[in-house]
Amino acid sequence: MAYQGQENFDHRQPRKIGVLITNLGTPDAPETGALRRYLREFLSDTRVVEIPRFVWFFILNLVILVIRPRRSAEAYKGVWTERGSPLLVHSQDQADGIRDRLQQKYGDGVVVRLAMRYGNPSIASQLQAMEDDGVRQLLVLPLYPQYSASTNASTFDALARDFMQRRWLPDLRFVSHYPDFAPYIQAMAEHIRAYREAHGSADKLIFSYHGVPKRFLLKGDPYFCECHKTSRLLAEALGLADDQWMTTFQSRFGREEWLQPYTDATLKALPGQGVKSVQVFCPGFSADCLETVEEIDEENRGYFEQAGGESFAYISAMNAEPVHLDALTQLIEDNLQGWQPEGNQPATLTDRAARAEALK
Repeated sequence: MAYQGQENFDHRQPRKIGVLITNLGTPDAPETGALRRYLREFLSDTRVVEIPRFVWFFILNLVILVIRPRRSAEAYKGVWTERGSPLLVHSQDQADGIRDRLQQKYGDGVVVRLAMRYGNPSIASQLQAMEDDGVRQLLVLPLYPQYSASTNASTFDALARDFMQRRWLPDLRFVSHYPDFAPYIQAMAEHIRAYREAHGSADKLIFSYHGVPKRFLLKGDPYFCECHKTSRLLAEALGLADDQWMTTFQSRFGREEWLQPYTDATLKALPGQGVKSVQVFCPGFSADCLETVEEIDEENRGYFEQAGGESFAYISAMNAEPVHLDALTQLIEDNLQGWQPEGNQPATLTDRAARAEALK
């Protein structure tokens, strides 16, 4: 096996701390070909689809990748911005904001990069760039607050596969989840309060999370429990009574049972139960994307209004708001305890190079 490395390594290169921010991913363009490539990578992940590979191969290649890319491309066209996919735009802004905050403390001894689990920029490309930058201590933060094997563990899989091909491994720390991290809870509460102060409240505040098949829970995945914990803590921070909020799950796919209650079914039923106004916030989404902008604010808005609802409001993800970036930076700093950029003064680097040269 040929291992990756730095063939032109220089002992004068400063040694740095790296922070890799990751999110799910996005197609490169709102076009059928780009969607097909993205969906093939995403839906080929055994963490995402736990179906026997022989069976899934035919379903994926003969059905899904024939039908879904065109439909998904149309949906992405509706949310695409001048800068690109909303998820990529907001995630890059988050990485930039976190970098600014960390460099105030660590200077240029810290490197912050963004990677996507599927699509670009890839985890492998960013790890190589960080090694080239001199990163020898690496913290990885997947922006999935609630742990699931289909997201957080899949990100670790990608890291492990890359490391298997790499000659020189950095010290590694991996933030696997943060569903009850107090600054994250308080940031969401402040974000929601600000919205409600400007626009008023509603009969019901719905916390909608991305769904996963129910069998994931039955096999031990903690995602369902961590979503409910986040909702409970957030409701407490907002001072909500039990009948003022609820937790639901969106984005189900296929015919099997997923985590319930379903967001779409809930919004269709609430007007008939006397709930005429709702506000929806998605605590599991660190950045707005197709699943929030199109699925919640358009598709599910339609379900509620068609069922007789009078007022629907989607409260955006926190994206790159300062309160969110402050919370994420605090989470990162808590996990960087004990790490400091190595001595990178010119004299130190020169002495290091001289010792290496003396050893020939």
